[in-house]
Amino acid sequence: MTDALLTASRPELLDKDGDRTLRGLLYDYFAFGRSLETARETFAGFVGLSPTQYLILIAIKNSTAEEPMGVNQVAERLYLSGAFVTNEINKLVSDRLLEKSPHPEDGRRVQLALTQHGVSLLIRLAALQRPVNDALFGMLTREEFKTLTQLLSRLASNADSALKLAEHVRATLTSQEDQRASATNLPLPRKKRPATLRKTRSRQ
Repeated sequence: MTDALLTASRPELLDKDGDRTLRGLLYDYFAFGRSLETARETFAGFVGLSPTQYLILIAIKNSTAEEPMGVNQVAERLYLSGAFVTNEINKLVSDRLLEKSPHPEDGRRVQLALTQHGVSLLIRLAALQRPVNDALFGMLTREEFKTLTQLLSRLASNADSALKLAEHVRATLTSQEDQRASATNLPLPRKKRPATLRKTRSRQ
């Protein structure tokens, strides 16, 4: 394979077959990601929630008294915008699944907690989650599971920077192509409307 066709350049990501191992990893990751998305939709639908509302409830369930969650903390944990999370939280409050209370140290903030109705809903949901999660991750040893957790956390924290870089590089390459086409009086390539790059995480 010529270097011009490689989809990565870092030596750590390449081997004697070029980027074949990297591509295989991504194909497997996408396949597993689709499975996670389907599982998340199944879990959410089982209790009458949207996938995002389901994630919000799970995130707040895992908060502690020492580290209570507000809107910003939920948004940060789920890699979502604060405005979007605020709208979803307000729906969950209206449905009596969440309750807000003033933060004891900062009057501008609120703390979020599950209501008894919310707890009952998650107890019902857990009966479905347990066997599915066991099947999804059951082939891993404890050490493999810990390693996977650490690696995915590092990848997730860096993904936003990578997407911003993609926007910058795309704009630069498009400009260079336009300049070359203009200089040689060639017809400009037909442009498609660029897809919006968004920060997304398959979590469940």
